[in-house]
Amino acid sequence: MKYNIVLLVTGAVLAFVVPVVVSVVWTKKKGEHFSTVLVGAACFLLFAIVLEKPLQNVLAFPVLMGLPEHAVSRFLNARPVLWAFVLGLFPGLFEETGRLVAFRTLLRKRTNRETAVTFGVGYGGFEVLFILGMTYVSYIAVYALIKSGAYRSFPEETLPQFFAIALEIDSFSLGTLALAIVERIFAVLFHIGLSITVFHACRDRKYILYLLAILLHTALDFVAALNTTGAAMLPVWALETIIVVSGSGVFLFSYRFFYL
Repeated sequence: MKYNIVLLVTGAVLAFVVPVVVSVVWTKKKGEHFSTVLVGAACFLLFAIVLEKPLQNVLAFPVLMGLPEHAVSRFLNARPVLWAFVLGLFPGLFEETGRLVAFRTLLRKRTNRETAVTFGVGYGGFEVLFILGMTYVSYIAVYALIKSGAYRSFPEETLPQFFAIALEIDSFSLGTLALAIVERIFAVLFHIGLSITVFHACRDRKYILYLLAILLHTALDFVAALNTTGAAMLPVWALETIIVVSGSGVFLFSYRFFYL
């Protein structure tokens, strides 16, 4: 397991360091304001974590919020495809609206095309930090608790969670880390592409592009959510292929038509 922990520490360091380094290098090279990176990161935190997730959980996963099942959640649970669509629509609607709000308010005076990429780097980079970095740090913390035996003082109902994470740590490999890194790279490209699209929706007042961004984002998350709801159990390689194709496709499309 020590080998697995080394990989987790490596992954955590990369997840925290690489987004910062990329952001600094990009802003220095292009003469961009680093505050645009911070706006992108704040946009992800506010619209994806603070606003989107709690509302989504109240609607579809009330038990996670300590709430009883309600009519809407029961309706969605009985219709896995519709449930998956709702799970895809929430990030599409909230996150693309977040980009729109940011470009129309805090960044309204920054009209050079590099601003869109800088925002996307901050947005996608913070997602890497939040999803990979914080996950790996929590795994390392659980490992430390198990190794020291401190977990024995925790309530019995929490022990299954500890041991479930221990199994994930035990199965963590170089391939797992490499797959996570590749997935995040193309997820960042996806966010940069959508940032470029929404940026031009605001700058050129072509708000059909904002709707296009919602559609593209919803479509990708809908496919991923099919596994969550059990509507379709796609193999890992298929999901990763979809992320790679979507990330590169959205980035190249937006770069070709809106950035050049």
